[in-house]
Amino acid sequence: MTDTTPQKTAQKTPLTLLGLGAMGTALARTWLAAGHPLTVWNRTPARTAVLAAEGATAAADVAEAVAASTLVVVCLLDDASVSEALADADLTGKDLVNLTTTTPAQARARAAWARERGARYLDGGIMAVPPMIGVPEAGGYVFYSGARELFELHQETLAVPAGTVHVGEDAGFAALHDVALLSAMYGMFAGITHAFALIRKEDIDPVAFAPLLSAWITAMTGPAVQQTARHLKDGDYTTDVVSNLAMQVAGTPTFLATAEQQGVSAELINPYFELMRRCLEQARGEEDLTGVVDLLLR
Repeated sequence: MTDTTPQKTAQKTPLTLLGLGAMGTALARTWLAAGHPLTVWNRTPARTAVLAAEGATAAADVAEAVAASTLVVVCLLDDASVSEALADADLTGKDLVNLTTTTPAQARARAAWARERGARYLDGGIMAVPPMIGVPEAGGYVFYSGARELFELHQETLAVPAGTVHVGEDAGFAALHDVALLSAMYGMFAGITHAFALIRKEDIDPVAFAPLLSAWITAMTGPAVQQTARHLKDGDYTTDVVSNLAMQVAGTPTFLATAEQQGVSAELINPYFELMRRCLEQARGEEDLTGVVDLLLR
């Protein structure tokens, strides 16, 4: 005989979210859609009202919002905003998860600040834009750092909006991973910008050029990242080198001359070329470009 008795669903973890900008609103909607009781606060009440209409509980102030849940997620403009918002809140016994973009030093200081106020702390770095939140196939995820035990306690809830990656007990590691990846992204954007500038004045369709550029960057980036990591770890910068430093430096005048002839500033690529030349002066020509990493360290 089939049991038709209604089954009780597990109670979803209640949480509080402070900050309802584009990212905060996207986070809020995914938690609400997943059935999590959600209390929200935002400096601009109109944004709070929108989420309240969708099922969230709107708190009148930060103190009320923090008091409503053990798990408190913060997604504000910057570190100063976090200090201001939480200045008078009672954090005793709270689990504070800070998804605000900060520096590693600010994250570590914030962790100590939270402990002094009786809270446990996780720092987060969001590797996604708002449209990726709540869309698993989009590939967005969040770096978390702090006590692994605390991360594992809330991982199921934190994984609702995006994937989760714990990168260490040091509270600053999430911010460091975040900024490191984004720095690589902007460096890549600089190369893309220079490439499009080179063809800008010519009878070359940028739309037709785009897949060539994308495929080339993809083909070069993966192997280069892996090889640089291996070289940094083992200390030998000559293993499996295909294009050595001497050869690459010898080719840089052609790139600079081409930019000059095309009427394009070399300000995006010349600083890297200068580092390559300095590296060649200090290293053996058969090494690859890994030594440039060491030149950047102060």
